[in-house]
Amino acid sequence: MVEPRLPQSTVRFVDNYRRAYQHLFSDVRSFEAFTSLHLGLVAPLPRKSLPAIAKTGGLPNDQVLHHFLTHSPWQVGALRYQRLSLILEQIQRQPIVLVLDDTGDRKKGKTTDYVDRQYIGKVDNGMVSVNAYGVLDDLTFPLLFKVFKPRRRLKAEDVYQTRLQLAEKIIQELLDFGFHFSLVRADSFYGESHPFLTVLDELKLLWIMAIRSNHGVWMPKEAEISYSAWRAFERVFANGETQTRYI
Repeated sequence: MVEPRLPQSTVRFVDNYRRAYQHLFSDVRSFEAFTSLHLGLVAPLPRKSLPAIAKTGGLPNDQVLHHFLTHSPWQVGALRYQRLSLILEQIQRQPIVLVLDDTGDRKKGKTTDYVDRQYIGKVDNGMVSVNAYGVLDDLTFPLLFKVFKPRRRLKAEDVYQTRLQLAEKIIQELLDFGFHFSLVRADSFYGESHPFLTVLDELKLLWIMAIRSNHGVWMPKEAEISYSAWRAFERVFANGETQTRYI
């Protein structure tokens, strides 16, 4: 009987991270493709396309990654479960701040599922996802995301859900998984939705939401309104560039 070969070693911190997921892959080639994707994600690439990631990972071509994403015998749900379990273990189930945000990615054409002309910072052709991040002390980490599916691009098995409904579903899934939230934060898209805020109240979650300057809210009689001054800070990007922003 031929013993299966061991996966090739790469960068130490990537190898240490991937070890927790190795049992999810039935063959070494799939596991190495999984590793190559992570190498590409942390590499200083101007555009993280599959061809560019394949080249960084030393693969002969990007077809290896295409096969891994479309035909390789591994389960997205199992991978997601393992990742969230590891996060819970690392934070020792401490309450975290939950941050909700939408991300829009511009795309050419409509070959990719759920790409449509929609708002992605401006109205353009692209894809939108609802994303949830956790914040604990000075550490920010991704939790879950769900792709928004426009009505015109729905498949037969799809059920239309708004971005607010997707955010509600993400919150419930994270609560069911065992996460605890000390606070929920989001921008004015969420802060100006009464049904969404009602859901947060029903779940007994504390929240701070942004609202636009022309949006009014009723305040309790005993509440005091305070205004803090804008403060400049330097936003540092992954490529080392900085930009002055205000908080």
